[in-house]
Amino acid sequence: MNDEALTWRVVETEPLLHTPVFDVLAQKELSAAGPAGTYVAMRAPDWVMVIPVLGEDFLLVRQWRHAARRITTEFPGGVRDGDEDPAETARRELLEETGFRAGKLRLLGRCSPNPALFSNTFHCYLAEELIPTGVQHLDADEVLSYERRPIREVLAGFGTGEFSHALVGTALAFYLRDCRDGKKTAAF
Repeated sequence: MNDEALTWRVVETEPLLHTPVFDVLAQKELSAAGPAGTYVAMRAPDWVMVIPVLGEDFLLVRQWRHAARRITTEFPGGVRDGDEDPAETARRELLEETGFRAGKLRLLGRCSPNPALFSNTFHCYLAEELIPTGVQHLDADEVLSYERRPIREVLAGFGTGEFSHALVGTALAFYLRDCRDGKKTAAF
């Protein structure tokens, strides 16, 4: 079957729920092959994550995740504000959450976090040559700490305990690809 036959067309959209972080929509859709249906979609701003590297370590944040009801250890990141350049979001979130500025910042990749449900894009950046400012600039509702952890430890621990955030796994995949493609030796 070709792509044209696989494509669905949205014929009507009905807002179901508006929240501060995403909107839930009911989309009536028609398949080029004939079937029709109503599907739930979530419209959310783009998400950005930044991998800060300090020598043989990653700079990570630890924070409470309300839905999971536990503390996770992750790379700094957050939500893109409006039409803000995703690189600026990465710089802003790194500074806010850790108090470090990126001397060098480079896009590692972007992808859809869950195309079955979400319409947004996940952007992942590598931050190097970090400059400490000594001051975090947390949002009013952010309570988090940051720490250095060996790259090897984070890679070995992903998918267990504190390293359970799926987007951290995606970021690690981008990082490892970058190490391989750049013929760099990652600290692992």
